[in-house]
Amino acid sequence: MSQKLKGKVCIVTGGGHGFGEAMARRFAEEGARVVIADINPTTGSKVALEINGLHGEKTALFQEANVTSQASWAKLLEASLKEFGKVDVVVNNAGTTYPKKASHTVTEEEYDKVIGVNMKSIFLSVAVVVPYFLEQKAGTILNISSVGGIRVKNGLVWYGGTKAFVNKITEGLASEYGHSGIRVNAICPILGYTDLAQSFMGVDDTPENRAKFEASFPRGEALKLNTSTGYVANAAVYLCSDDAAFVSGICLPVDGAATVFAAGGMCNISF
Repeated sequence: MSQKLKGKVCIVTGGGHGFGEAMARRFAEEGARVVIADINPTTGSKVALEINGLHGEKTALFQEANVTSQASWAKLLEASLKEFGKVDVVVNNAGTTYPKKASHTVTEEEYDKVIGVNMKSIFLSVAVVVPYFLEQKAGTILNISSVGGIRVKNGLVWYGGTKAFVNKITEGLASEYGHSGIRVNAICPILGYTDLAQSFMGVDDTPENRAKFEASFPRGEALKLNTSTGYVANAAVYLCSDDAAFVSGICLPVDGAATVFAAGGMCNISF
């Protein structure tokens, strides 16, 4: 590997599965030390253990975290600094959704959860971590958004609204803190084959339905070669590396051209 992140310490929320796990593993391959923050201690600690087995002890740390709690964020930063002495990158990856359905049938509990995990978590990360970044006069924030925040899909309107929020605050934070050495970017992935795939599709996550999805946009066949989690991890390495020192305030679609191809949603498919 090219060691693009050598010497950097990266916090990845939701690092125990899906996009977060893929990023944590790639960051370690690129020379970073990684703090895997996840609400699930079983999956999070397993990923950290496997990374340490591949790249040596003290490469990865697992920290149980609830991203909707400011106290939990404070403990996460404290544990990261105690273990590695600094923090260079925070990846706000933790996210959730509800099963795809008519917007008026979404429950208040489902709405509150998606708002808390997808929006409040980033607010809290800024409240806790940005003062530290200001003190060291450098830092990188990467928010994992969604193409659903660019083109809101029927049945996932409230979810899409949270991701549109992520896109706009990414731009605003990049502008506000750019003179202080802080970069802020976002990645907007298309559907990842994670534990949330069925909720996003609104149908069973089967090989047949995946094939329909992959056939619905120009580069869909690429998902057969490398899942979107891998593509997101590759983009994250670049945006968190010094190669992207002049890149801030962007919301990068990683979607096989689905956003520009589909006029009315995340992809030109109706299940």
